[in-house]
Amino acid sequence: MIYLDNHATTRTDPRVVEAMLPYFSEQYGNPGSVGHAFGKDANEAVEQARDSIATLLGAAPSEIVFTSGATESNNLAIRGVAERKRRRGNRLISTGTEHQSVLEPLNRLAKHDFRVSLVEVEPYTSPRAGWLDPQRIADALCDDTVLVSIMLANNEIGVLQPIAEIADLCHRQGVLLHCDATQAVGKLPVDVQQLDVDLMSFTAHKIYGPKGIGALYVRRRTPAVRLEPQIVGGGQQQGRRSGTLNTPGIVGFAKALELCVAEISTETVRLAKLRNRLWQGLGARLGGLQLCGPAFDSLDRLPGNLNLALGNVDGEALLLAVEDLAISSGATCASATPGPSHVLRALGMSDDLARSSLRFGLGRFNTEKDVDFAIQTVAEAVIQLRKLATG
Repeated sequence: MIYLDNHATTRTDPRVVEAMLPYFSEQYGNPGSVGHAFGKDANEAVEQARDSIATLLGAAPSEIVFTSGATESNNLAIRGVAERKRRRGNRLISTGTEHQSVLEPLNRLAKHDFRVSLVEVEPYTSPRAGWLDPQRIADALCDDTVLVSIMLANNEIGVLQPIAEIADLCHRQGVLLHCDATQAVGKLPVDVQQLDVDLMSFTAHKIYGPKGIGALYVRRRTPAVRLEPQIVGGGQQQGRRSGTLNTPGIVGFAKALELCVAEISTETVRLAKLRNRLWQGLGARLGGLQLCGPAFDSLDRLPGNLNLALGNVDGEALLLAVEDLAISSGATCASATPGPSHVLRALGMSDDLARSSLRFGLGRFNTEKDVDFAIQTVAEAVIQLRKLATG
């Protein structure tokens, strides 16, 4: 099977696994048990990893809070700000194209006297489909706005948002900005100081690291961001997130990010070429394709992302017909949230068109041979399904 679903998760790089192995069976101490050598060694490994991750993202080590993944990081950021007693208001602003781990916390808060505003993005017919005009944020900001949450790179259509411009607008009015950078960290240059974000979520398993370990950047510089903890108990990480730290995962997280940053300049070019090859190959074999997300000739798209709508073919049926190819469909009948993609619907797509979409996520271990196999496999399956649909 050829794996082209790298937005969902990535294969753990063997170099990352090698870095993690000693912390399972040799240096297996609890990093909180600093009264003996085992604990001290684990604590040192954690802090070295924290320092490495912080340095690579332009942060201070004390600004990195380890979590179980980006979902927890998003919850800690959004609920952590909203649930503090000393907050400036009860309005929250985001977009309908955010990940569910942002939208669901917002939905819960909306049931508890918070007002949530979801601003619109560019429609699917636009060359900048999915892009958020910063002016829409400026128009939505009010005196009682407590937090704006906008993702840096979309997990379905790959659109990149103008986070630095949005941060400037927010900070002019004293509003905090949270950024879900899960799909961007390790794939694009990301510096929290240049973006000027107050909170930023990211995770290891999207960048060839292990599952079960993520992080939240929490600005500690003046003025420092204060959060209401969501997990309490042992008081680890200055009480911001309790729980025994996942030493092997944290070590692997740092190694994965180090490798991504070291290879980022060549990898972005390589992935863009593979993506263009895939799009052109499918376009040559099939007619009536709708690109979902911004055009490739803009700077507003992840290099390894391709999302397309076939128009008159059901995406779930197509997945069954291409069993040797791991890709995602915009019809999420097999997922925990049945129905057409909420991202594509937020772009103004009809349910039928959204259900016909496919998402390809190209990654480190994909080759031209993989792309050519995908072109042939998908094209043959679509042609057959279209024949069946027309009788």
